[in-house]
Amino acid sequence: MKRTLTYKITNPMPGQKVSGFLKTKGFSTQNLINLKKDPESVQVNGNFVYQNYILQDGDEIKITIWETEGSEQILPVELPLDIVYEDEDLLVINKAAGMPIHPSLHNYDNSLGNALAWYFKQKNTPFVFRCINRLDRDTSGLTIVAKHMVSGAILGQQVAAKSLQGEQAEGISREYYAIVKGKVTPSAGVIDAPIGRKESSCLERMIDFEHGDRAVTHYRVVAEANGHSLLALVLETGRTHQIRVHLKYLGYPLIGDYLYNPDKELIDRQALHAHKISFMHPITGKRMEFTAPMPEDMQHVLAPHEI
Repeated sequence: MKRTLTYKITNPMPGQKVSGFLKTKGFSTQNLINLKKDPESVQVNGNFVYQNYILQDGDEIKITIWETEGSEQILPVELPLDIVYEDEDLLVINKAAGMPIHPSLHNYDNSLGNALAWYFKQKNTPFVFRCINRLDRDTSGLTIVAKHMVSGAILGQQVAAKSLQGEQAEGISREYYAIVKGKVTPSAGVIDAPIGRKESSCLERMIDFEHGDRAVTHYRVVAEANGHSLLALVLETGRTHQIRVHLKYLGYPLIGDYLYNPDKELIDRQALHAHKISFMHPITGKRMEFTAPMPEDMQHVLAPHEI
């Protein structure tokens, strides 16, 4: 994979080096270390330079990102892949329910990583898997995948900023659809309850006001049908199982959730869908927003049923 980024310098700070400028653009320390390994990765005005070059007004920086090795431990497997958007820096994917993000001991060949490894193999392009916002296996919806180390670092910083600074941060915003049983009261609100690990389980999480990490979820009722409520939820933080644990704490657990509410009468997986995602493009800085319609299994729960 080869990606070239070009920057025109206007009124640089006195004594500003290439390395300092790139940090203002979101390059991580590790990005700069990786660029140093290739003496031809940084050019100014067509000449190869070191990162300590002092920038002048009117200079043009050209950064070449080379990635010649992929994630060799991920087996390429031909699987359905719903790509909502793709450019040189990232992909936005509508992940199906039942598909894990990463390969694991019991999911060696059925993950999103496997599907993308196959996709890039067909393009004869090295593939390093960098999923930015992970979804649980049985949660459907939108997820971002970075295509190179710089976009991965910048998008990762957006995730961190959102968790640390909350709603005011220019980070990645996510809205989910969730279905719960009953009429939710109040119809809108904020769940602010810390989440920690459950001692008796390596997988489950729980509300833990003593040792848990702060977790904040905003919710509102979108619709009511067939004795169920459809909620829209916006995450202010990104804790493991946050929505699932918070809705159980609220008294309205997700239907179909095998861990926290194994009610599979109407759906055989947790009724949770990453419906909307918005973020700043890591290279252009443009605000991006994407939506994915609620999948059929969740629509069926709310649809009119024949008697």
